[in-house]
Amino acid sequence: MRGVSTLRAWLSPTHPGRPAAITDPAERRAIVIELVLVFTVTLGLAGLQSLLSLLDSLLRPAPLSEQQVAINAPQADLGLLDMLAQLAGALRLVAWGGLGLYLLWRGGMALWRIGLDRSRPGKDALAGAGLAALIGIPGLGLYLAAHAMGLSLTVAPSTLGDAWWRAPVLALSAFGNSFAEEVLVVAYFLTRLRQLGWGENRSLLVAAILRGSYHLYQGFGGFVGNLIMGLVYGRIWQRTNRLWPLIVGHALIDIVAFIGYASLRGQVSWLP
Repeated sequence: MRGVSTLRAWLSPTHPGRPAAITDPAERRAIVIELVLVFTVTLGLAGLQSLLSLLDSLLRPAPLSEQQVAINAPQADLGLLDMLAQLAGALRLVAWGGLGLYLLWRGGMALWRIGLDRSRPGKDALAGAGLAALIGIPGLGLYLAAHAMGLSLTVAPSTLGDAWWRAPVLALSAFGNSFAEEVLVVAYFLTRLRQLGWGENRSLLVAAILRGSYHLYQGFGGFVGNLIMGLVYGRIWQRTNRLWPLIVGHALIDIVAFIGYASLRGQVSWLP
């Protein structure tokens, strides 16, 4: 019974840092408009584009598993220009996350209240490594299973050439992905929904669906895997109010996927 009580306590989303719901109609309307604008130019639009990409893949004669999609693909023929283009993409992602942070700060939300202080870097890094293992290992298994069942495209995390800058640029891209997603979909989105008076469970589900939506271009496996990741990461943030472990964990998953795939491509038989 004690174990059941502990599990129930962990699953409970409440924490003492929850902001009060805003009741003024004008302020509530401004938050809704802000949410629509932010996600129209960032991950919400990416979700729509991802859905269209999946529909296009489904309409092709080849099965999903015989189609390939690349996450980090060359952007220019000249190596130096390609490197700069990849860095520009990573910078755009960091700017997306920075926009979410700025809007929260401009609205009177101190960044420590969403878990972005520097009070416990060692514990945050260790927790991030644990989250990377918790999500990354089962996530790889889910992808391989979905691909075997024909529910996922062949995902190539990187098709960049073997250049000296490939590894550091892929690491920066991984950080950009993690920073944009965890700041916008977890800290920013869930905080704004709290201010609108949404319940924690409802907010968590919508945020997880949003996270899954912009991975639909990978197939149904990518959607389900990231939906699960969104539920786990979102609940952990709701319980702990720490954002750095989510950013670190997500970045480590992507670094292993991007650089590992680039190194192992064509070298192992089990990797599609």
